[in-house]
Amino acid sequence: MEDMVESKDLSFFANKRIFITGHTGFKGSWLSYILDTNRSIVKGYSLSPNTSPSLFNQLKFSNNFSSIIADINHFDKLKKEIVDFNPDIIFHLAAQPIVIESYNNPKYTFDTNFTGTLNLLEILREIDSKCVCLFITTDKVYTNTEQKQSFKEDDRLGGDDPYSASKAASEILINSYSKSYFSESNVSIASVRAGNVIGGGDWSKYRLIPDIVRAHKDKSHLDVRNPKAVRPWQHVLEPLFGYIKLAKKLSNDKTKYSGSWNFGPEQDDIKTVGEVINIAKTSGMDFSYSEGEVNKYHESNFLSLDISKSKNTLSWNPKWNSEKAIKKTVEWYINFYKKHNTQQLIENDIKSYLNNN
Repeated sequence: MEDMVESKDLSFFANKRIFITGHTGFKGSWLSYILDTNRSIVKGYSLSPNTSPSLFNQLKFSNNFSSIIADINHFDKLKKEIVDFNPDIIFHLAAQPIVIESYNNPKYTFDTNFTGTLNLLEILREIDSKCVCLFITTDKVYTNTEQKQSFKEDDRLGGDDPYSASKAASEILINSYSKSYFSESNVSIASVRAGNVIGGGDWSKYRLIPDIVRAHKDKSHLDVRNPKAVRPWQHVLEPLFGYIKLAKKLSNDKTKYSGSWNFGPEQDDIKTVGEVINIAKTSGMDFSYSEGEVNKYHESNFLSLDISKSKNTLSWNPKWNSEKAIKKTVEWYINFYKKHNTQQLIENDIKSYLNNN
């Protein structure tokens, strides 16, 4: 990607040693590619991709990129890979990220999301060299009483479903370790909470955009669980460049930049599921849909993040509104199924985002 526009935040990462857990997932693939193409030395640690197609398997990485296929719960393996690599920065994205799957497999969800986080924190306790670690959690860590409020970082944590609970529990764990072990150490940590992330290359089950794409491709009917549910939709590049900016600043000032951070769209830019569907249809997705049976599992009706802290303290701001994010995502999939080069599609979106086009 020789002609890709480089942000001043990305230039900081040149020649830095970056360890990414969950690098084969949707967000992890995008983050790995961004950092690899900006001359970082990246090592990924994750299970094999669990979707077909898989974004990770369609990307080409440099010789500075290495991929370890292993479980976050294999403590000794994880420790060896981190200690041997001696990272400057760690991005912890490994997770079981699907709410419905968490109902079906609660123990696996807690093992991965909570115990996996605990494993990494324990390894960080033993690191002597300077290291920054960002723990990626979720906007669903908050206690949601359906008051139609935008959650701030210091709002009460909770979780009515196993996924949300596992991530909220992880947040408590991260805060405990930060105060107990890392306040005077060379390790600096923070947690980040993003909204409903969309973008090209996600083929997960039980997610709206991938479900729309499958209905379009297969000419099938889409059953929509809750078309009136409101979510903070954002393109994947929004939080990723927020994480990048935060990691850079945390490297220089742990006192100011540790803690928790929200990354989402503007509060007046949240949309219902039904609105997302309509934008997707007018942008080129051809499918039929109707409201399906009431979901037997709990789902919040309203979710929004207050991003004032990230805007005011980090000078981070969303670049693409939710409508543009949806249209960019639809365009990506349409071009993908026209056999456009996947890597070029990724590069086009990154350049467009950095140029604010």
